Amino acid sequence: MLFASYFLGGFECTTGFNREGDWIDLIDETWHLRHADADYRRLCEVGIHAVRDGIRWPVVDKGRGRFDFSTVEPLVRAARKYGTEVVWDLFHFGYPAGLDPLSPGFADRFAGYCAACARYLRERLQGALWFTPVNEPSYFSWVAGEVGHFAPYMTGCHYELKVALARAAIAGIDAIRARVPDARFLNADPLCHVAPTDGRPESLQAARTFNDVQVFESWDMLCGRTRPELGGSRAHLDVVGINYYWNSQWERGRDGEWLDDDDPRRVPLRELVRSVHERYGGDLAISETSHWGVHRARWINELADEVESLFDARVPLGGVCIYPIIGMFDWHRPRPWMPMGLWDCDSRRRMRRLVHRPMLDALAFAQERLRRAGVAHPHAQLKRRTLVQAGNLSESRSKR
Repeated sequence: MLFASYFLGGFECTTGFNREGDWIDLIDETWHLRHADADYRRLCEVGIHAVRDGIRWPVVDKGRGRFDFSTVEPLVRAARKYGTEVVWDLFHFGYPAGLDPLSPGFADRFAGYCAACARYLRERLQGALWFTPVNEPSYFSWVAGEVGHFAPYMTGCHYELKVALARAAIAGIDAIRARVPDARFLNADPLCHVAPTDGRPESLQAARTFNDVQVFESWDMLCGRTRPELGGSRAHLDVVGINYYWNSQWERGRDGEWLDDDDPRRVPLRELVRSVHERYGGDLAISETSHWGVHRARWINELADEVESLFDARVPLGGVCIYPIIGMFDWHRPRPWMPMGLWDCDSRRRMRRLVHRPMLDALAFAQERLRRAGVAHPHAQLKRRTLVQAGNLSESRSKR
């Protein structure tokens, strides 16, 4: 087990300009800073003692070497108070205004910001410091560099942006290690799988190229397997963070139409994770995973099956992050509430947290099951009596 608990809770921290040109900030929209103390307390009450949380680069970096960490302070105070281990996301799609991700100075600016984050956190937190320098570089390079749905709204520059993000991540890791030599890194990227559209050789080859090459390009650059001039190494890759959702498998060319649960072309998650371990070795973690609405509890149960199987196969999967642990608004207009977390929010009542009971029960069962299997430590289980007595945790929940 890599973290203070086997299950982590992830707070959605996307910032940036969406496809309509609107500024979005999920930490602000879910009132996470205002609820930081209570959000961390609730996680402790359900046996979760480790989180992924965000430092928002465009909010903190004021330019000319000036940084304002006042928006990070509530999270640091909550982490100290509850003894919560945090994996700090440093670049979750948004970057300071006026920067060009393809410019030579982008990696240097990011490295300076990473160094400032490392100094700030080391002065305030004891123990291991964990970071995700660049979140989902493969996805961001596609959404912002190929289809232009996020700033900088480029098209046809997918690979160039992926290289630029790898260069920035490597520079950021080096800058952090110069200040915190024992820092750890969870490099999170999507693990996707596509099925060929038909049996033609060109369709089969295109699917193989995606599954065996493109999915791994960012991790390959970080570890120096490809583009060695960027300076990557296996130490830069550190822990491979696998982001995997219900819609992570689809038929090639049909984006947005994922494979049904019973589609024989689906590859079990355990096989996908095993392939990552065979490629890189070392520790792994599922750094993001969740499902939607009524499917949330079933997803947790299925994850427990996959984790046990990987444990039996001696694949070192060190943790699973439920992401988002609190639901979120969609990125693009219209922006409905997306019921994906252990808690939803009541926007009419100061974003009051509403627990989803079926998922809560599934989490308790999974924690106990993994404890009995030897995957998780005995303390990493849900404290139900404390949970029920918690004054600010609603036990009511709609049946969505």
